[in-house]
Amino acid sequence: MELTDLHVGKQLQVCSNLPGGVPGPPNVAHGVGAAAIPGAFWADGSLHVGSPVFAPGETVVGFTRPPVTNTKAAAAISLLKVTSRGFAPSPLDVVVGEAAGPVGININATIINIISPLTNGVGALNWTGTKTLTGTKAQTGLELRTGAVADVGREATTGAIVENTETRVINGNVIINGLLQCSNVNLTGFINVQGWKSFDIPHPTKKEHRLAHACIEGPEIGVYYRGRLIDNNVIELPEYWRGLVDPETITVNLTPHESYQELYVKNIEWGTKINVVNNSGGPINCSYTVYAKRCDVEDLVVEYEGTEMRGK
Repeated sequence: MELTDLHVGKQLQVCSNLPGGVPGPPNVAHGVGAAAIPGAFWADGSLHVGSPVFAPGETVVGFTRPPVTNTKAAAAISLLKVTSRGFAPSPLDVVVGEAAGPVGININATIINIISPLTNGVGALNWTGTKTLTGTKAQTGLELRTGAVADVGREATTGAIVENTETRVINGNVIINGLLQCSNVNLTGFINVQGWKSFDIPHPTKKEHRLAHACIEGPEIGVYYRGRLIDNNVIELPEYWRGLVDPETITVNLTPHESYQELYVKNIEWGTKINVVNNSGGPINCSYTVYAKRCDVEDLVVEYEGTEMRGK
């Protein structure tokens, strides 16, 4: 049977819950008689709205573009809009749109919890509120975050992440293929940046300017300590260096000041004191820089076989 228009004034029920397609008793979940909720719809099969692009039994609820081209419905921007109002979406609404349109996925809510093995976001994700993520998230595109983000697990991001004036706590690993801009990041784990690392801050002395620096790279995980020696021949290294560095890797650079001096390192005592000598016999006036490799972490693997970045 084919109808041009069908107007149901009270409830519409589509069901066949008996063998052989015989209709069963009516569903009473939405009320009966005078207590029935008008406009209710119930079906015990799948629901499909739009073009017939899904295979039989592929979806329980399916939404696609309408097959006609001469209606306002076919020209609609969003594929699915869940709202209690007839105007723009509010924090109580959900809009899921098509990838080619101006809307990817907009979620406006106070708190959104996502717990799943994998969450994939392709396109733009605008998030307002608090997001708690447990599991692995792989995202391609731009993510704008205003609020707090607490991630437990591994996050792989291709694209840009812009975080505004909030603190982010990460318990796990972060791999970034692109640009990371944030104000505060507390990280337990490590950050791998495929490219280069830098800071970009308001210029300390020029108005309406900014100051950018890039980090120097090296084939080891090291630390340094620098200072001046004036009328003194002992460089006292920080106490914590005893548990932080390998004393056998300590190197020292000495730069004389005000006059020529024949300076050299006589010895290094227990990785805590560096004795400097002026071979010409005069006073010591110099600056120094001390480098050493950290011993509290595994050595950096500089070259390795493979096409993917290592975890550490």
